[in-house]
Amino acid sequence: MSNVSYYISNLLEKMTSTDKDFRFMATNDLMLELQKDSIKLDEDSERKVVTMLLKLLEDKNGEVQNLAVKCLAPLVSKVKEPQVETMVDTLCSNMMSDKELLRDISSMGLKTVIAELPLSSSGLSLTVSVCKKITSQLIGAMGKQEDVSVQLEALDILSDMLGRLSGALVSFHSSLLSSLLPQLTSPRMAVRKRSILALGHLVPCCSPALFSQLTEHLLTELAKGPPTSVTRTYIQCLATISRQGGHRVGEHLEKLIPMVVKFTGVEDDELREYCFQAFEAFIRRCPPHVATVTQLCLKFMTFDPNYNYDDEEQQEEDSMDVEEGLDEESDDEYSDDDDMSWKVRRSSIKCLEALIHTRRDLLLSFYSSICPALLARFKEREENVRADVFAAFSTLLRQTQSLPECEGVPVALTVPVIVKTLHRQLKEKSIKSRQGCFCLLTELSHTVPGALEQHIPALIPGIVFSLTDKSTSSNMRIDALSFFHVLLLSHPPQAFQPHMQVLLPPVVACVEDTFYKITSEALLVAQQLVRVMRPQGQSATAGRFDPKPFVKEVFSATLKRLKATDIDQEVKERAISCMGHMVCHLGDHLGAELQGVLAIFLERLKNEITRLTAVRTITLISASPLKINLSSILPETLSVLGSFLRKNQRALKLGTLACLTALVTHHAGSIKPAALEPILSELPALVDEGDMHVSQVSVTLLTCMAKWCPSSLAKISSSVLPGVFRLVHSPLLQGAALAAILDFLQALVLSKTSNLGYSQLLKSLTDPFHRSQSSDSTIIHRQSYQSVARCVAALSASFSLYLLSSPQVKNPGSPESARVLALLCLGELGRSGSLGRSKEVQGVILEAISSTNEEVKTAASCALGSMAVGSLDEYLPFLLKEISAQPRRQYLLLHSLKEVIRSSSLSAHVESIWALLFDNCECQEEGTRNLVAECLGKLTLVNAAQLLPRLKQLLRAGSPLARSTVVTAIKFTIVDQPAPIDSLLKESIGDFLKTLQDEDINVRRVALVMFNSAAHNKPSLIRGLLATVLPHLYKETQIRKDLIREVEMGPFKHTVDDGLDVRKAAFECMYTLLDSCLEGLNVLQFLDHVEEGLKDHYDIRRVMLVPAHCPESPPSLLLQVKAGSVKQEFEKQEELRRSAMRAVAALLAVPEVERSPSMTDFADQIRTNADMASIYQSIQGGEGGGSGPAESMDIS
Repeated sequence: MSNVSYYISNLLEKMTSTDKDFRFMATNDLMLELQKDSIKLDEDSERKVVTMLLKLLEDKNGEVQNLAVKCLAPLVSKVKEPQVETMVDTLCSNMMSDKELLRDISSMGLKTVIAELPLSSSGLSLTVSVCKKITSQLIGAMGKQEDVSVQLEALDILSDMLGRLSGALVSFHSSLLSSLLPQLTSPRMAVRKRSILALGHLVPCCSPALFSQLTEHLLTELAKGPPTSVTRTYIQCLATISRQGGHRVGEHLEKLIPMVVKFTGVEDDELREYCFQAFEAFIRRCPPHVATVTQLCLKFMTFDPNYNYDDEEQQEEDSMDVEEGLDEESDDEYSDDDDMSWKVRRSSIKCLEALIHTRRDLLLSFYSSICPALLARFKEREENVRADVFAAFSTLLRQTQSLPECEGVPVALTVPVIVKTLHRQLKEKSIKSRQGCFCLLTELSHTVPGALEQHIPALIPGIVFSLTDKSTSSNMRIDALSFFHVLLLSHPPQAFQPHMQVLLPPVVACVEDTFYKITSEALLVAQQLVRVMRPQGQSATAGRFDPKPFVKEVFSATLKRLKATDIDQEVKERAISCMGHMVCHLGDHLGAELQGVLAIFLERLKNEITRLTAVRTITLISASPLKINLSSILPETLSVLGSFLRKNQRALKLGTLACLTALVTHHAGSIKPAALEPILSELPALVDEGDMHVSQVSVTLLTCMAKWCPSSLAKISSSVLPGVFRLVHSPLLQGAALAAILDFLQALVLSKTSNLGYSQLLKSLTDPFHRSQSSDSTIIHRQSYQSVARCVAALSASFSLYLLSSPQVKNPGSPESARVLALLCLGELGRSGSLGRSKEVQGVILEAISSTNEEVKTAASCALGSMAVGSLDEYLPFLLKEISAQPRRQYLLLHSLKEVIRSSSLSAHVESIWALLFDNCECQEEGTRNLVAECLGKLTLVNAAQLLPRLKQLLRAGSPLARSTVVTAIKFTIVDQPAPIDSLLKESIGDFLKTLQDEDINVRRVALVMFNSAAHNKPSLIRGLLATVLPHLYKETQIRKDLIREVEMGPFKHTVDDGLDVRKAAFECMYTLLDSCLEGLNVLQFLDHVEEGLKDHYDIRRVMLVPAHCPESPPSLLLQVKAGSVKQEFEKQEELRRSAMRAVAALLAVPEVERSPSMTDFADQIRTNADMASIYQSIQGGEGGGSGPAESMDIS
């Protein structure tokens, strides 16, 4: 301790030296010392250090002064509160000094102190007291009308302080507002602007009353008709508080909009510009009167009183030659330095862009109102405004792309007009205009792929001009190449082939450019041009285009880049890829050069930096229809690829496996079995359930080996096969991985490899199921039965399995797992139709359906359904007869029928199935009724036009049970993939949703479930109905007392809420709508119901605690469980609190959330409660809360 004090004393003594270097070095050493966390100063040292640093702020040497200011930052956290207050007092008094230099350096010092004041609870008292001192001084400084520079500094510091420490200044908000408002009428523009900035920082954290006071003051002053300069300031202020105040502006918009509209009529361009900026702010925060604002924007976006746009002149200019640039330059003669009308046009166009960006729901109407107006403004003479027109139209196209479906949006109709207007501008000298054109055309290509095919001849001169013009910047060339690449990707090759002679030279010149970014983009374009020269597939024969004249030119430029080793990584990779496409598409034109290129690919394969790209390129070449001869590099390539399978890089493993598969498939004749042994030795580690995709690709490689190189699999039974069988028995196996294993097993049997025959494979597959469950601790998962059954069926090409399975099913001594598997195997065999109609098999399955064992019954049901799929005419009548005749087995038999409906073509049997289901739709058993509904729904998909009207008719005529069955059936017609029924369903779903008003509570519940399914899988079906459906949905969220009853259970009374399930279904619908139809919701109305849901039953509160809204004191965080409650109650409450905390964490991740007073108070509640703070930390650390919320709130 004494050592530190002694060292500090020495430094302070040196600071008094007359030598400026001594003072500088001593101050620098002090700064380094203060930055150490371990330093602790005693009270005397604190006082001396503060006094000396404040003295050094007046030093004659500027560098010493700057270092003294830097020392203040670490000093704030190292000294006690009285010393910080001393610093602040001195800095504030110096800031009002007559000496300009001292004033500036003191202002910097104050800003430094403000930036270092602590926000955590431990240092909050210091922050509050310091802020009070600074604020009172700043308010006094703002009143000094005679010295504008003091006012400006005071406003600057106040803005910094409000921006960072608004919560500590709540008590001063009113006095600050009173001090800032008079500054808005200051004669100095700089004072007015900084006052607006300070008010902008005050708005987010002030009280609603103060916000209203500010807004009313601005409205009152504007109503008085002040001078134009003051009006501009007030309008600017309105725009700023709208940007910062968010939704709070909403309640004042009815007064604000007419006021701002009125001022657009004043003949002052700057005022009009500010008015449109205010409209833009209103739109981005609280979309106001859209029609009024749109009309004003459309009116003033053409406001150009000093220039006459003559249509005939424009047409004449269109016909002029490109080289005649005199007329283009003559436009500039109309540009006058005093002409501010372009600012009005620009601000109105930006306002339109904001409108397009925020109101996706009005997109269709924008195409009829805003789109033609923007197209007409493509001729805008002012470069900056024209760029904004392009940006606004690009936003319109981007919004169109983001729609789930673009039906009805007439983008394609605008294409000819766009191209006609832009093709001339693509050859103008203005780089900004050309960049805007390319950006817009790129968005157009993404929005409507192929739309520019007819217009490519008109666009090519513009592209070539931007690539060849010597005055063109690097960025311009990159933009042109980027657009050209998108154009090539989104349009057929035949559209470009006639223009190859014009297109290729500038692209090749760009490949040889010295700037790596241009080279990189040009190589991407060259790669696509190679595809254009000779497309693969059907289009290759369509045109008779000869690529020979162009091959050498592209090859030479690409080879030069391919050989270079001292170039950018991206260029290396794209040169490899481009040359790979050349070999793949044009390898027969390369002649003797080909082997040299392949040798370079092998070198790049061995290089760690380029190996992944090289692997993908060799994969491409291997599969080329030109059958490129790879024998010169094949042995070494296989060796290198085998080593890659040991690497940890997943992308490299997958790429290598795909490459090996291509090589084995297309070049098996050149591969020796010995070359594949190292690869086979690596595969067992890759066939594992830990990574199903890698396993799938590995098994696909094994399949290719079995087909093309069967002799290489001689030793497979001891290496890879055990892993494959483990995968088959894994509960995770399904989909593409299972399909790959089925192909492999079939290929393996057909390959007739020794020791790998049908019987050996069958034994390995079924062995685990024949062991007694009691003797083996491993539990076989249900999915494993399905996987093994499909594998066995794939292996079996005869009745051998049936002969094996029937005795196992009949034998009561067989383990349950063996009987279940045998039944599923019979089903899978029957699905392929190989069993035909066998009375014995029918008898075995019907006997199993009557078994006392639930697993055996379920398996028999699946088997019967699968067999009916394979032999529809034989089994379906039998199945329908059994459903009618056997009421006790009806549920299981309906499961069989569901399998048939799902997997077969039933057009000849629809009527008989429909009649059976119709007879059972009022079944009293809910499980059976739901199964009937699912069958009805899936059957409706077979012939929607005929069957959907029948469901609608049954809805009107049926009983409550029938209505609930119909509505549930509709749920099963809504699938997440596009289906033929969609258009019919969209027309009639409104009729089915009317059941939300049904008198029967169960019908309303299933209607809500159906609505939820539609909102989740096909939101487009219900978006247009939200206005009529939402009131009924919200009505079902309310607690109804008439549905709550008491049930006596012996001496106890138990409360039963019959409306709980309906409310839960309603709130689940609301949750889904947040994801799929947010733009169709009135958020404030929605949140009212969310808030009510937070007071409801535990199950509903869990649904409601989503990252959408959290009231200031969520009850779920504050509730306590009653003493003596059971363990489950405590667990429920704990889970509820965690759900609430997830919502809080999401809210605290919102940018600038700390500026909200209510959220700051709530964060303080969590911070001061140890229990809640620990829950918050666990949510952040373990459940993916992300880093955002952790930074937003300090939990100390």
